[in-house]
Amino acid sequence: RVVAYSGDDERFEYIYKFISNGKMKRGNSKAARRHNMTLLDDGTLYVARFKGDSPASEIDGTGKLPSDGEFDGTGEWIPLAAGKKSFVPGMTAEEVYVFTRIAADKVGATKMDRPEDIECHPRTGTVYCALSNNVERGVTAGKEGPTEPNPRINNRHGQVLELTERRGDALALTFDWGLFLVCGFPDDPNTYFGGYDKSQVSPISSPDNVAFDRHGNLWISTDADGKLDGLNDGLYGVPLEGPERGHLKLFLTVPRGGETCGPVIGERVITVCVQHPGEVDGASADKPVSNWPDRGTSRPRPSVVAVWRKGRRQLGEIG
Repeated sequence: RVVAYSGDDERFEYIYKFISNGKMKRGNSKAARRHNMTLLDDGTLYVARFKGDSPASEIDGTGKLPSDGEFDGTGEWIPLAAGKKSFVPGMTAEEVYVFTRIAADKVGATKMDRPEDIECHPRTGTVYCALSNNVERGVTAGKEGPTEPNPRINNRHGQVLELTERRGDALALTFDWGLFLVCGFPDDPNTYFGGYDKSQVSPISSPDNVAFDRHGNLWISTDADGKLDGLNDGLYGVPLEGPERGHLKLFLTVPRGGETCGPVIGERVITVCVQHPGEVDGASADKPVSNWPDRGTSRPRPSVVAVWRKGRRQLGEIG
């Protein structure tokens, strides 16, 4: 069966999962392809509810780790609709599919800090979600305060969440979760890098997209929009296992005002998209703050960049 995860990239919105009713047919025959093209048409849509395992008093909004040393806990997938059947009181299935945010509100799902991109680890099946930021959490009237999966008020820098389905089964309706990264500056006591020595890691803000290399390392592109106090956005690599877990390193940066997105991590070539370079306050067509990639007096242009290393060592080997 097909399982698809998705996030709603807005403040206080949700993480979803869809499980198909039908099963995939293997092979590349016309019949198999025709059948497999229909799998996303019929199934059940769920939304995530997270529960922390620390006392509420220890989630004080600063990002300080609770007494157990981690932001973590358990969770469940709440059904919203399946076909023409709604599981949300007072809403039809059609209404659930159109007004999905309202449906998630009604069932008490957990409001997240801009779930931008969600990817499954190709080997372990662990789900990684980039939660970009949320400067309204706990500071805007009527908005929700800190929760264990979203532990900071005025969250400028975001976090990366790990979600492990119960028994490693993507069809499960319960899961365990933990924050792998609580982003920001390493010298900020309210950041966390997988338990690694923070004096050895790079600063990072606003994780936007995540990807993996063939060695199982996580790669993160950012969209900080200047929130890292003058540092440009970039692409980072970080091991997920072993003694180097959490050892985040900056791999490349993009021009001022640009956003790093859509990384593809090959064995010898890495490609990234550079969106809206030079997009900063005060910039204009007459007075651009960047001339990338053509230099001179040219206007900045979004581009796709390929990066490779000369020699035999493969790019996916972080170290």
